[in-house]
Amino acid sequence: KYSADLFTAHAPRVEIEMLGGTPIIEMRRTPLEGWGRIFKRLFDMVVSGGLLVLFSPIMVLTALGIWLESGRPIFWSELDDGTPVKRIGQGGKPFSYLKFRSMKPGTHHLRYTELVKNNFRAGPLVKIKDDPRVTRVGRFIRRYSLDELPEFWLVFKGDMSLVGPRPHLPEEVAHYATHHKRVLRVKPGMTGLAQISGRSDLPFEDEVRLDTFYIEHWALWLDFVILLKTPFVIFSRSERKAL
Repeated sequence: KYSADLFTAHAPRVEIEMLGGTPIIEMRRTPLEGWGRIFKRLFDMVVSGGLLVLFSPIMVLTALGIWLESGRPIFWSELDDGTPVKRIGQGGKPFSYLKFRSMKPGTHHLRYTELVKNNFRAGPLVKIKDDPRVTRVGRFIRRYSLDELPEFWLVFKGDMSLVGPRPHLPEEVAHYATHHKRVLRVKPGMTGLAQISGRSDLPFEDEVRLDTFYIEHWALWLDFVILLKTPFVIFSRSERKAL
């Protein structure tokens, strides 16, 4: 907040209040500051709690399929050396992450060694083409994003949000350029504007651009629209992969 000439201040999301006859201007980087953050958190808690109950049968079947094919662990929550899996959250703070295991145990490190030559995506993210580490069940649950269902628990806990930029690994965030770090202003999400606009098919710069637009123009109705579109995007993408 600062005191300035009322008629020379030009910026989006400006709020002006009078203090002793002096206009005090506050510029907010995102509508998610203040009451917006509270409304979004309440929305996340209610919806994620309901979806945890709704999807619990599918989660049980997914866990059973993983166990029958390749045994334990059911969840991917530890790296090859036994340390907890971390993702980078709001403000650049790491949090413990988990999802259903879709790869063979003990193969995570290969993405940075012998498989790095198969990386098809420019930028700090590593995406392996025809990843040989993925199991048959893993390929199926990835196609329909079932591996990410445990993220509902992370949303309910408050580490993530239903909608927002996707959370990335610490080693990926370490290679962010300065303007990429704008996406760390808010909690990472299970889905987002970038996910319904092309997901991994998008160049990383376009993903950052879409996520930044979401952050700077957030509204609760926008979360509703993104959530409603997400299942259609998942199934349409899965049908294309099956062809």
